[in-house]
Amino acid sequence: NVGIYIGYSDEIAHKVYAGSDFFMMPSLFEPCGIGQMIAQRYGTLPIVREVGGLKDTVISYNGNNEDVSTGFGFIYYDEPSMINTCFQAFDVYLDKNLKNKLALNAMKVDNSWSNSAKKYQELYHGFLKK
Repeated sequence: NVGIYIGYSDEIAHKVYAGSDFFMMPSLFEPCGIGQMIAQRYGTLPIVREVGGLKDTVISYNGNNEDVSTGFGFIYYDEPSMINTCFQAFDVYLDKNLKNKLALNAMKVDNSWSNSAKKYQELYHGFLKK
């Protein structure tokens, strides 16, 4: 099922995240975005174009990485790439055990500021050692 809501409601947004199987974010460019991270917290698997922060925050399922995958991604900004990735996601949807595994992976992702701060600290310390 597909639904459209014109406008914004935080309450409705969270119900949509929580009640969805997939979250589509096919951005042409995306410095980061938060939608895919909110979706992951709810176990809703993001389908994203692998660009910018979307590539950094979603580990795309490739058929062999079910222990770490947290969503689906495509590289090229074109209709065939997006559609093929949606078909891949639908195939996973039909395999309930696999879909649940990926959803659990997504819910375990730590996008907290404390985790980000550790990564920044490691990055800065690396620059200082050069």
